[in-house]
Amino acid sequence: MANSMSCLPELNTTLTTTTITVQHAQAKLLQAKNWVQYSSMELHGLDRESSNNVGLALRDCNKLYAESEPRLSRLVSGATSRYTVDDALTWLGAVLANHRSCLEGLAEKGFVEAQSHLAAQNLTTSLGEALALYSKMKSTISEAQKTGPNTNGGLLASWNPATSKADFVVAKDGSGTHRTINEAVAALARMGRGRGQRTIIYVKAGVYNEKVEIGRKLKNVMFVGDGMGRTIVTGSRNVPDGATTISSATFGVSGDGFWARDMTFENTAGPQKHQAVALRVSSDLSVFYRCGIIGNQDTLYAHSLRQFYRDCHIYGTVDFIFGDAPVVIQNCDIFVRKPMSHQGNMITAQGRDNPNENTGISIHASRVRPAADLVPVKGAFRSYLGRPWKKYARTVFLKTDLDGLIDPKGWKEGSGDFAVSTLFHVLNSDQQASPFSVGSFIQGGSWIPVTGVPFSIGI
Repeated sequence: MANSMSCLPELNTTLTTTTITVQHAQAKLLQAKNWVQYSSMELHGLDRESSNNVGLALRDCNKLYAESEPRLSRLVSGATSRYTVDDALTWLGAVLANHRSCLEGLAEKGFVEAQSHLAAQNLTTSLGEALALYSKMKSTISEAQKTGPNTNGGLLASWNPATSKADFVVAKDGSGTHRTINEAVAALARMGRGRGQRTIIYVKAGVYNEKVEIGRKLKNVMFVGDGMGRTIVTGSRNVPDGATTISSATFGVSGDGFWARDMTFENTAGPQKHQAVALRVSSDLSVFYRCGIIGNQDTLYAHSLRQFYRDCHIYGTVDFIFGDAPVVIQNCDIFVRKPMSHQGNMITAQGRDNPNENTGISIHASRVRPAADLVPVKGAFRSYLGRPWKKYARTVFLKTDLDGLIDPKGWKEGSGDFAVSTLFHVLNSDQQASPFSVGSFIQGGSWIPVTGVPFSIGI
């Protein structure tokens, strides 16, 4: 935690208690991981289709739990001067999001008993206890927000393909170091610890029909394209055709510190295929600048950890900005597309399932517009700001132009009266809104300036 915390003797007991609680969560995570491995070995008792379906979900679980282990290890490492309470809450929330995604993927494939398995319940309980302790700690101390250098010429904003050097160049015509993005990512992975502080992959204009995964060990990677709509990563994976929601993503990121500029991430499955993710992000301190994110249902999966989107175009129909990350979407254009005939449009579906999580979707100084296919028929469909995905869902629209498109009701209920009493509703003042700013909500003043991307730190 920050030095200002560790020098307060009265916190020593609390710090010890939180460490012990996180250690308990570590043990429960190992139990859950072992249960997944045991379940994987038991697949031979299922028919081939069921085995393949559940097997895919279990592989997701293995990956998610592998991503979780380093988060908890860092919290119990004893290096308490290296992280803040905000960091701790963010990382614990990510582990909880990973755990839920494992269980939800298994349920999607018919393995519903996973939700009630003791290992799953124990991990959920332990993480909830740790979140409660850190949340209480945050309410009793004051951490100064760090402000990074104001580097208007920062690397992400200033990098120029004509004058700047990339570590890898992807070009379909063979003029780069690799013809596909996955070849470049594989080459990057082979570098191991020989990589520099930040690795740059320049992707020349073209349509790249690939499923790309930036793994958890590939940290501080920067992608630059030739422009939104010119460098396009596309795919069409979806849940009805066999994927899980999380594995349907055309482009997935788990390595921390990921930056992207001037690219489009797309899923072309169409509204009839329901859950079909274009971009899934589980990267702490990630930035997307001037990017297009195009799909229908579940377009942008802001899965977990602190994220910032600036000057992006996001397209979709149902729940198309969703997940359980602390995320700020600023100065972006949100385009609502034409859904299926029986559907309405829901822009957001936020997944906060514990009141002590620091997660939520903050859409600030942006614009909501009908996409070209919705314009001639927009009167035939109702469009809403969102609906709750989980019990403590939290989404705010701040100083955002809704263009008269949104139903006067504003929000759509979940199933019955689900989450009605636990949701955030209307913010009536700047004071109520300020916790959802870039500076407060994602502590952006300490890590966004180095990118050179423009941002407003307040509301």
